[in-house]
Amino acid sequence: MPRNRIISFVLVLLLYCSLAFSQENIKDTRTRIYDLICKADGLLTDLKYMESLQVSKQALNLAYKNKQYDYVAMSYNTIAGCHEELMNTNMALAYYNKALIYSQKTQNDTIKDWIYNNIGNLYNFAIKDYDKGIYHYKKSLQYAQKVKDTTEIIFTEMNLAWAYFNKKDFVQGLPYLKNVEKHLDKYGDIESKVIVNNLFGMYYSSNGNARLADSYFKLAIDYGIRYKQQNALADAYAEYSKHLYQIKDYKNAYINKVHYEELKDDLHNHEKLKSAQIAGIQIELDESRRKIDKIELEKYAQQKNLRNSKIIVILFLAILIILLLLLYTFYKNSIYRKKVNQKLLESNEELKIAKDKAEESSILKSQFISTVTHELRTPLYGVIGITNLILDEHKELENSPHINSLKFSARYLLSLVNDLLQIHKIEDKKIVLEELPLNVLDEIEKVKEALQFIAIKNRNKVMIDVDIEIPEYLIGDKLRLSQILVNLTSNALKFTQNGVIKLAAALEKKEGNTYYIKFEIVDNGCGIAVENQNKIFEKFVQIDRKEGDYQGTGLGLSIVKRLLELLGSSIRLESKEGEGTTVTFTIPFEYDANATKMYIENIDVDTTNISSYKILVVEDNKINQMVTKKIIEKNNYKCFVVDDGYAALDILEKETFDVILMDINMPVINGFETTRMIRDKGIDIPIIALTAFDKDEITDEAKLSGMNDILIKPFEPLRLFQIINSQIAKYSTQH
Repeated sequence: MPRNRIISFVLVLLLYCSLAFSQENIKDTRTRIYDLICKADGLLTDLKYMESLQVSKQALNLAYKNKQYDYVAMSYNTIAGCHEELMNTNMALAYYNKALIYSQKTQNDTIKDWIYNNIGNLYNFAIKDYDKGIYHYKKSLQYAQKVKDTTEIIFTEMNLAWAYFNKKDFVQGLPYLKNVEKHLDKYGDIESKVIVNNLFGMYYSSNGNARLADSYFKLAIDYGIRYKQQNALADAYAEYSKHLYQIKDYKNAYINKVHYEELKDDLHNHEKLKSAQIAGIQIELDESRRKIDKIELEKYAQQKNLRNSKIIVILFLAILIILLLLLYTFYKNSIYRKKVNQKLLESNEELKIAKDKAEESSILKSQFISTVTHELRTPLYGVIGITNLILDEHKELENSPHINSLKFSARYLLSLVNDLLQIHKIEDKKIVLEELPLNVLDEIEKVKEALQFIAIKNRNKVMIDVDIEIPEYLIGDKLRLSQILVNLTSNALKFTQNGVIKLAAALEKKEGNTYYIKFEIVDNGCGIAVENQNKIFEKFVQIDRKEGDYQGTGLGLSIVKRLLELLGSSIRLESKEGEGTTVTFTIPFEYDANATKMYIENIDVDTTNISSYKILVVEDNKINQMVTKKIIEKNNYKCFVVDDGYAALDILEKETFDVILMDINMPVINGFETTRMIRDKGIDIPIIALTAFDKDEITDEAKLSGMNDILIKPFEPLRLFQIINSQIAKYSTQH
């Protein structure tokens, strides 16, 4: 592997801080933060990971409190380094990304260069996602070129060449390698020389030039032995052994493989020490797991004779009743609308009256859809929540086809309700586009993660290609963009088996501050017949395809078409049966440097508080009370439940809470009135509306009543805790 820049980050600190300390009136606080970061890096070098994490968190809290964002970025970088050494790859990546966010608040491009390079190393050598590694290396290279740091340019180009070679793309990797070779003697070190010669050996081996490959491999090995570059030498032995085996020199291939294995044994001593560290950290966790396993075994022994089928039948009946209710209400609405239309046709003399009735009907339609949506979301919250609780409490049912069918049916019904509400809002022109900073790559990554279950089910691979010329932040409506991408990508995944779906975004053109981004979704699935290509964007239309079961509302593509029209765009489709489909559209985004800067500066810091918060839930529905309480207590928070607003006022006279989760539609007094009465008492803790109403319908009244945020049921538990932690953090900062 290449030199890891995590521990060497101390050198950047020395350089960066030496400039800062030369100024007059330097605060003692900044010196204290710097000392803590240096101490943490030293502990990381000595393999004392837990001590390093503790000191880094001290530096992080002090740096954030004093708004020293360069030190915030450096602290997160050290924390990420600890997790990388402890082989917690996901945690390491998360903290590197946090370091990257705070580096954007500074003018120090060197920090950005190094963090992008560290992320590239993680993707290239640990995660093996070479495309993402290349993307981050190119970002690192841009900043290195900006600060004109030739050493860093050469180092990053070497990593780029290695990443391309790892994915067997020697053509694109070779120019970077040749540029490194030109500057190697002046700016490189011994380890770099070993790596560069090894890479040239790999290149000529791939081209079948055995003579040159042999020469470069031997030169790499000679440098490695002479200057004791153990890691790079091990890589050289391994690649040379592969080359010799390829040209059928089996004897020397075996000798070099033996050298590689012997060297690896020596290198593993360090890994053994790391493993000992990890084992020590895991002792308490293992003990807890053993206790939990014992409890689960006892519980399983007590409940193994229960008839779980009874629970499943009851839940299926609940779903069936909800579906029948939905059909009945839509039937009644359809009959009502037919009667109104018939009266309009029969009586031209009553045109004015009919017009008034039509307007009233439109209002009733909106009220009807709003009411149906609320009344369906409320029991759906209970159904989905109870299903998840059953799976948590009965692990033996995890693979039950009945439970999985129940879960699918509930989520399908929720999707139907949301689609109907969405198409109604678009048709009534109630959609208001947001103008907020968004990151195109992040939004595409989120879509890929959200639809991963469909990709796995159909054995598909999702590829991402985002043009690096697209600015990191653009101004637009990220929610609508996400809805468009999710609908189109899920369609591509559903109608493709054992294939590849490509999500691409490229800068099409730039006019002033307007960037036109072209999005493309490509699949190699079953395709669409020419006669059906215009029909699929109509409401409630599904094309009959023979390959599988493609259930859906038939609203997804209709919603996509209307949202793109709102965004000033249109959709283009190219498809051929048996070969696949390509969907493209172009959306204009504004670029505003000042707005982006303000957005980055206002990003909430993750202070990672392990406190057990005390939460009051005001909810009249007994099933929803149970579900919400279980979700909260599962996260080790304390939860108190009351049935109505007056009960909430009574308990607030006696006890204090960190946050209140408030239902809106309650008997006696509703959630808005309860919130006003709480604020009148001078209680200013965060209040979050937990409701089945559509967010757009209640946002204004929620703000006027004194509520801090809104969460729509059903919701993902992760989103609930994100909002709770965010509101508590804001409240703590203000007080």
